[in-house]
Amino acid sequence: MSADKILVALLSLAGMAFTYWFFLMKKDEVVMVSDAVDIIVEGGYSPSAISIPIGKTTKISFLRKDPSSCLEEVVLSEFKIRRYLPLNKKVTIEVTPKKEGTFPFSCGMNMFHGKIIVK
Repeated sequence: MSADKILVALLSLAGMAFTYWFFLMKKDEVVMVSDAVDIIVEGGYSPSAISIPIGKTTKISFLRKDPSSCLEEVVLSEFKIRRYLPLNKKVTIEVTPKKEGTFPFSCGMNMFHGKIIVK
């Protein structure tokens, strides 16, 4: 086997390992919330994972700073909520979870995701 083929094989393996790590091994930092939380919408959601208590009403405020049309809507399907997010205006959503679990939320096009962890 020639040196160029060995180099291509090694770089391919390194690329696969990086891709696996970046997409599958990335851990979300979970923010604990008691009453209210602000989520910045800019190229995704920050924080993208929040933990809220079961049975307690929590205010989740979304502030969209990204002009992308994809992020102009947020969908919390488990809570049957779909809201338009105007640019640079805070939109507050109140949720009162009735059961424990992990509930995803996403943009209107389902390209950017976050999650609500209920404990």
